Amino acid sequence: MEISTAIGAFGALAQESRLKIFRLLVQCGPDGMAAGDIARRLELPQNTLSFHIAALARAHLVASRKEGRSIIYFVDLEGTRGLLSFLVEDCCGGKAELCGCLIASAEAGCCPA
Repeated sequence: MEISTAIGAFGALAQESRLKIFRLLVQCGPDGMAAGDIARRLELPQNTLSFHIAALARAHLVASRKEGRSIIYFVDLEGTRGLLSFLVEDCCGGKAELCGCLIASAEAGCCPA
């Protein structure tokens, strides 16, 4: 990932509503959540939600699909994976085995068995 792309993604997350949207969608997994449900859950007006979702989508952190009359938003796993990889790319001076605890800790928090 280019540093400018990473900066864009961090910029998108560096706002309270967008970070809340992203964290909510992480919890939803691949099923995602309809726009109206996100707006209700986070108590955001629809137009405000649209603005924030667009910023997250431009940063490749959120994607969408159409289901009937609803738009379902979900975490863009490829973009998120790219950002996380960027963060640990040079971990421990290139000695990946030393970063095992960091990676294991992140995995334990996101994917319980």
